Amino acid sequence: MQFIDVQNEFMAFIRDPSRPLPAGMTEKRMKVYSELFFNNVHNFVSSGFPVLKSLYEEEDWNVIVRDFFINHDCHTPIFAEIAEEFLVFLQTRYQTKDTDPAFMLELAHYEWLELVVSIAQSRRNLEPLSVDDITEKPLCLSDFARIAQYSYDVQHIDEDYQPSEPLEVPAFFCVFRDKQEEVRFLSLTPLTAQVLSYIEQAETTNYDELVAWLAGVYPQMEKENIQQGCLQLLTQMVEKEIVMTQ
Repeated sequence: MQFIDVQNEFMAFIRDPSRPLPAGMTEKRMKVYSELFFNNVHNFVSSGFPVLKSLYEEEDWNVIVRDFFINHDCHTPIFAEIAEEFLVFLQTRYQTKDTDPAFMLELAHYEWLELVVSIAQSRRNLEPLSVDDITEKPLCLSDFARIAQYSYDVQHIDEDYQPSEPLEVPAFFCVFRDKQEEVRFLSLTPLTAQVLSYIEQAETTNYDELVAWLAGVYPQMEKENIQQGCLQLLTQMVEKEIVMTQ
């Protein structure tokens, strides 16, 4: 048997102990390896999704993580990236069960986004923006901010509150890291979410471009009202350093 075949048998058993033992290995010895690897992944996933985990009986949660461990081809040992791989697994390969809440995917995404923002690194040389300079300087979304939309009231979900029906109107959020390095969640109006998403997609824009875009989206509104509303909105985002400049 080729060495690569031995390796494949070894790893196959570690991922799924129901498979045949590798040649020449004892069950007791292989169980040590299998439990070690699984427990590491289990700890990573559970740490990344503490609220989601809290909604399950321990056995049911272990089944989900075991399913991920066996069936998802994970290529990274990095904690944050394992959390992302688990989210992708839930979104693409996981078959939901009766024990899974209807909001499972949205809550998982919400918790993953919190983790992403908590460890985000600056990609650009962005600087805080003075309120007086909003109409003059370039506008950028902070590298420590993300915009999200959810159909469930994910920010309030816990063991005592588990909604069975989606919201009548989707909820919009900005998840961001503040000046004290704390992750915050800011509820947004649909218009504010639109504006921040536009800034995010543009990477760099300015006040005049935003007003022109809004005027095209809302042709029924007076331009003066758009200008005033946009300035008020941006002022709030600049004060929280969600919108910055470069």
